[in-house]
Amino acid sequence: MGALLALLVWCVLFVLCWPLALLALVLWPLVWLIVLPFRLLGITFAALFAFLRAVLFLPARLLGWRPAARAAGA
Repeated sequence: MGALLALLVWCVLFVLCWPLALLALVLWPLVWLIVLPFRLLGITFAALFAFLRAVLFLPARLLGWRPAARAAGA
């Protein structure tokens, strides 16, 4: 759904200002390459924090504590 919306926005931009739309089309892969290391860094930090949380909660889990079940609507 997001790709369809992006295509629709790009078509509107192409109709309104075609040079800017073509520039965005050419520069998008470069922007993606520049942002890629930051995404990988974010994934790494998320995994690190999940690991730290698991290590810190390990004693409580061994003693029988279980996280509360989440509501189905939440």
